[in-house]
Formats: sequence, structure tokens, C-alpha cells
Amino acid sequence: MSLSKVFRSAALAAVILAASSSASMAFERVEQPSSIPGAGPWDEKAWNDYYSVSQGSRLIPWNWIKALKQVDGQPFLADGFARYGYLANPASPTPGAPVGFVVADGVFGPTCAACHTRQIEVEGKAYRIDGGPSFADIGALWADLDTAVGKVLADTTAFSEFAKAVVGNAYDPQKEIKLRAEVDLWHARHHAITDKGLPKDRPWGAGRIDAVGMILNRVTGLDIGPGPTHMIPENMRKADAPVRPPFLWNAPRQDHTQWLGFADNGDRILAMSRNVGQVYGVFGELFPEKDASHLLGFNYVKSNSVDFKGLIELERLTERIGPPKWPWPVDITLAGRGKLIYQRPYEEGGCADCHGVDQGQPRLLNPETWCTPVQDVGTDAREYQYFAPDWKVDTGVLTGAAIPFVSPPLEKTDAPVSVLATATRGAMLQHFMPFTMDAPERQRADVALALMQPLIEELKGVFKIPGTPGAGRWACRRAPETDGKIRYEARVLQGVWAAAPYLHNASVPSLAELLKPPQERVNDFKVGPAYDISAVGLAAQQKPSAFPMKTDCDRGSGVSHCGHDFGTALSAADKRALLEYLKTL
Repeated sequence: MSLSKVFRSAALAAVILAASSSASMAFERVEQPSSIPGAGPWDEKAWNDYYSVSQGSRLIPWNWIKALKQVDGQPFLADGFARYGYLANPASPTPGAPVGFVVADGVFGPTCAACHTRQIEVEGKAYRIDGGPSFADIGALWADLDTAVGKVLADTTAFSEFAKAVVGNAYDPQKEIKLRAEVDLWHARHHAITDKGLPKDRPWGAGRIDAVGMILNRVTGLDIGPGPTHMIPENMRKADAPVRPPFLWNAPRQDHTQWLGFADNGDRILAMSRNVGQVYGVFGELFPEKDASHLLGFNYVKSNSVDFKGLIELERLTERIGPPKWPWPVDITLAGRGKLIYQRPYEEGGCADCHGVDQGQPRLLNPETWCTPVQDVGTDAREYQYFAPDWKVDTGVLTGAAIPFVSPPLEKTDAPVSVLATATRGAMLQHFMPFTMDAPERQRADVALALMQPLIEELKGVFKIPGTPGAGRWACRRAPETDGKIRYEARVLQGVWAAAPYLHNASVPSLAELLKPPQERVNDFKVGPAYDISAVGLAAQQKPSAFPMKTDCDRGSGVSHCGHDFGTALSAADKRALLEYLKTL
């Protein structure tokens, strides 16, 4: 069975979604006032910009995908990707593009909102939650696009029809030959990462993506090899540790980010670095090259697709997205009891020690961050495979690349996260400090480096190997230390009701289920937009086409629902009270 068929059959929800689904139905917006002082309102202009500002992702040229057909002969863009769970965007500046997809410089690609916009349904009514983890199946889209382009390339007649649709009235055979070379190159790269990166036996499914795995695959496998493909295929491995995209509200305040907590965070310098790395993972292009005329000895920006201006705007917009307010009635008395339980010490079933607001590590541009505990609580370990000491990659064109005062030169073979960190730091420094080695510019560079030493020092915390000090360590005052090494971040729980399924790998469908002892949690549920306001999470009854999620208690499986047994010993009455309070956060 082809990879595309595997993804479509396993993610049937994404394939069959029709106009009656939450992807296109009328919806009510959940109130989301920003909790960050001075960020500005979350209003119509803000959310429309959030849906369509480019970040520099380059999935496929717009004229190509407009001309492309699905395997059944329908236009690839026929339903605005509703079949993959993406949401309609009638206000898009590009008609037909869904929420979170944009055309920039003639190239179609995703932006933040594609993975971070949610819609849930209760009693036939849809509710939009901006910044929430989406239910989209990007893996199925990825695989289907590979199949569709491969089919066109395999059929001379089909390619000629495709070429005429792309070129239009200016068509001539020579242009078709030129286009064929361009499509061949695009498909060689896209097919390589599809074949080597997407898992065939257990697709990601709705609402999950192995972002870390694919970021490392793209940077080390597609961007640092010799031209024209720039590939080093042997650097890529199966990205088979998918996680639920995190919710974005309050993310700018966290002092660490990524599920493994391996990226320092908390101000706009560090926000830019995490966002640059994220663009590399979702179809961004880097293509660095050695260049002795540049201060760093490499040119990180000449062919870099990252839209720095767009990322600055998107981060400002993210600061405006507040925790969603529960839109249904709450039992205030019961919630009051639940608040007392929430505030208990963690040993007594409370939550606030790890998930409450606490002073975080001060950052250069923001001394008031929120502490983000990074702890081992027994949850799934598979994502840590990317930081195994024995996984080394060929550093290609970046062999010897170093960032002064921050990171040593890359070895011929090195850790993939070190390659990512160097590529991110280099692009940021070169974009904002575009100095060459010419004598007058070198003088200005020396002055700038001296003045910006604190900023450069802060970059030590960009994509560090989990557990290393980075730019320094900050112990949360209330959160307990844990002995294990499989550590994940603990977010402040504001708006957590809108983020099901739970745990980093989306293995528990509701908060009610999470409060059960791990061995009693369900190991088979459907992932879809139907929401249960009593269980506070995914409803048990979803559309027949919803993605089937099967879990276990094998810590290395990627789908373990075990671990995080806090609160499981509470009485049934206390659990109900705690759930009622969590609705109010």
C-alpha cells in the first residue's frame, strides 16, 4: 500500500470532511481577551491577519497547486483542504485558501494558524478557538501532495495538461521542458522527506505532528547538502514521535518552550529564534553557504525563505491571543471547592505547584516571565529519540560553522539539534547584523557585537540539548524536582479546557480521563471536534469518519497514555469540583 493510501485510510476523518463539518459550518467565537498588558485587542483585524500573514514557508508554487489534481481527478484545492480538517477562511486574501495558508512571492505555504486554530462542536453548534491546537492532518496532506505530483510526473500526457494549466496562454513546449525540470527538482526533495520522514505503519493522524522530527529532517536532510537538491538523504529518519501542537495563548510568557523544554523563551529575541526554527520545519528553505566575506564565515540569509518581518508581526499577534473563556454555564459553588483542591500541594492532588503562575527566569527584554517546570512524570518517552547521543548527522556545508561567544564549530558529524541551533542563531544574527569583513563594516561589527553581547549571550539557550544549562537554569519555586531524564514542560493551565486531547502526545481524550489511574484510562478513542462539557474534552461519540486513536502504556511507543498520575486518588466528588474549576481558568 502506498504511503498516501496509508495516511488516507488511517486518517479517514481528514479525508471525508464535507461542507457540513466544523471545517466550514457557521461558528461562534469564544471570547479571548489578551492577558499580556499592552498587547492589544483580539479583534477581527487581528484574527484575519493571524490567519494570513506569511512566515516564509514554501510548500509549493501557487500556480502548480492550482493546476494539480487529486487522484480522483478533482482539483487538489477543491474543498479548501476541508478533507484534511483545515478551516475555511472566507476573508483570505487568496480565495480558496483555508485558515493558516498564504501565498507569498507566488508560493503557497502554511503559517502559524494552520496548526494553531481550533473549532469544536457542542449540540450542533461550532465554537472557534484561536491559538488552540487544530484537528488538521498535515501528514495526510503531505503524503497526498507527494502522490499527486508524482502521478503527474509519471504520465507525459498528464504533465503536458498540467504545464498548460500552469503556464496559461503563454504556453510553448520549451516552457514545458523548463517547468518539468523545476517540478522534478521539487518532487525529488518533497518525495525524499515524505518517504524517509513520514511513518508508514502509524500515521500522525488528526491533531498530531512530529514537528521536532521534521524540523531536524528538513534542516539536516534537505538544506545543507550540495546543490541543486541540497539533500543529504542519509541524515533523515522516521519522524514517528508526533505530539499535539501546543496552545499559543500565554506562550510568549513562558521561560521555556517546546514540549521537551529545550528552547529558552520569554522575550521577543527568543521568540524569533523559536519561530525561525519552526519555519524551517514547515517547508521553509535555508540553503546556507560558505562565504568568507561575511562576519560568521557563512551566508545564512542569501537563500533563506524565513519572512522575518512576518514573524515579528505574528509574534505580536500571538501576544494578543488570550486564554479562551468557557462559553457555557459554570457551577460557581462547585468551582469554588475545586479551586481549593487545585491549590493543594501536588502530593494531595493539587495542580498549582506545577501548573500555576510563578516567577520565571528573567530575560533580557522581559524580566517578568512565567516559570515553566520541565519534569519527568512518567509520560511517553519517544520524542527523546531525537536527542540520543549516538544520533549524529553529516553537517554538510555547515561543517566548521560556529557562532562567536555562543557555540563551537560544528564537527563533520554532529548532533542534529546542534545543526539546527547554529542555523537559527546564524540566520538571526546575520539578518539583524548584516556586516561583512570589509574593514569599515568590521569596525562597526565589533562595536555592535560589544553592545549586543547580552543579546548574543541569550542565544545560548536557543535549541539546546535537553538537560544542558544553556543560558542558565531557573528552578521553579513550587514545582518539585524529579529524578528521571524524560522531562516535558508543564504549562500554566489557563484555557486548558480547550486543548484536548491531553499529555504532550495527545493520548488522553479528556481531563476527566486524565484524573483516572493510568491503567484505567481508555486506550481507544476518536479524535474529532465533538466536545463533552462534562468530561472537559473530546466527546466519546464523534463522526464515523473521525480519526481512531489507539494508545497503550508502553513508554517508548509514542502513544503511551500512562504517567502523570497526579489527582488520580481524589474522591469522585473532588474530581468533579476540580474539573468545574478548570473550566474557569
